[in-house]
Amino acid sequence: MMRRYRSLPIRSRLALLVAAAVAFAVAAVSVTCWFIVQGKLYEQVDAGLKDMMRRPGTAQALLGRCTQTPLDNSQTPRRNDYVQAIKESGAPCVDPTSAGTVKVTEADREVIRGANAKVGFVRNGTDENGNAVRVLTLYLGVDTNDGRGVAVLFATPLKGTQSTLNELALILLLVSGVGVVGAGAAGLTVARAGLRPVDKLTEAVEHVARTEDLTIRIPVEEDSDDEVARLSRSFNSMTSSLASSREMQQQLIADAGHELRTPLTSLRTNIELLTRSEETGRPIPEADRKALLASVKAQMTELAALIGDLQELSRSEGQRGERVQVIALEDTVESALRRARLRGPELTITADLQPWYVRAEPAALERAVVNILDNAVKFSPDGGSVEVRLGEGVLTVRDHGPGIPEDELPHVFDRFWRSPSARALPGSGLGLSIVARTVQQAGGEVTLTRAQDGGTVATVRLPGAPTPPPEAPDTAAGGVA
Repeated sequence: MMRRYRSLPIRSRLALLVAAAVAFAVAAVSVTCWFIVQGKLYEQVDAGLKDMMRRPGTAQALLGRCTQTPLDNSQTPRRNDYVQAIKESGAPCVDPTSAGTVKVTEADREVIRGANAKVGFVRNGTDENGNAVRVLTLYLGVDTNDGRGVAVLFATPLKGTQSTLNELALILLLVSGVGVVGAGAAGLTVARAGLRPVDKLTEAVEHVARTEDLTIRIPVEEDSDDEVARLSRSFNSMTSSLASSREMQQQLIADAGHELRTPLTSLRTNIELLTRSEETGRPIPEADRKALLASVKAQMTELAALIGDLQELSRSEGQRGERVQVIALEDTVESALRRARLRGPELTITADLQPWYVRAEPAALERAVVNILDNAVKFSPDGGSVEVRLGEGVLTVRDHGPGIPEDELPHVFDRFWRSPSARALPGSGLGLSIVARTVQQAGGEVTLTRAQDGGTVATVRLPGAPTPPPEAPDTAAGGVA
């Protein structure tokens, strides 16, 4: 049953839940109402029985008849009422004007023996024909003939009361049924209206899955802030991010293909020249052969660097997050400086580094600093100088090269972008893109500006991290000397 319920659509389940809740509430109210009305009707019947008991001469006349004393028949009960006297033993003594005989129970005989003598005993019973009656049993007195107690039974038919209760039960049942059906219909209508945005969302998701069209958007009211509106906005934001990511991916592939085409074409041409020389038996002059091999080696190095840069850009955020740790930025810069000095031995590279700790991926951050230093080395003139400073989380790298034109500064961090004046130099155009991405992932920012007296200043700002605790000394191998 539960499995069948779970297989229903959400709107059907909501309608069933609303109908069930309303049915429970209506049933509780109807049952309560029925019992209240029953109690009130029985109170009225009991009041009528007590009025009958208080009629002058009724009980005394019946007692006189039962004890064979003269009767006063000036007042008699109504024809639809029951009046009879009972003793501890023997048949009841029924008033001749009574509507019939009421069946006597053991509870009635308890009244004769003195129980409930003052207040009487009220119950539901039946007459000799099985008709329902309401009975009031009251202790009457002692029979002068045998000295035993006598009780009188006053009863009135419950046919009208039960008919009223039955009609009320039928009305309540009909009203409850109409209420439950109406609640179910209302619940279904409300569910359909409330889930209409979900239907649109489902259609949009199915459309995306079927066509891979990420431009679809779900209309959302600006002033709406319910769960469905938030879900729709989240879906729109997700599809926008996916569309942007796909566009960037396609652009990366296109740019990578364009960048790979040039070195591959040159590499293919050089290899074909070497192969044709071997096939035809016409040797290439030694100088030309060395130049071709050097060109092939340089192109292979350029391809390897480009592939490495592409791999770096393609790494996911999850892969980076697993390696993030607190590191000393000055140590990372020192390591990058050693590599930069090897690549520019003719340059003077000075460094002023102050301690600073950051949260970042060590290898990625070192590569970013190396890329910045490589740019400074690449564009510095022979015998020039590069100044590196680190203080309060700000790393600056200043070279004395030609500088970057103002109109090119907005594009320096774009993928595969290279200045027209630098296209003859080696490089993939991805170095500064990797720098920007790495610094942003570490929570910082990077900028390139023109220096006042020529050259370029690269500035990296990184937020600080708590200083890691000092490592405990290794005392496992021995104690204090």
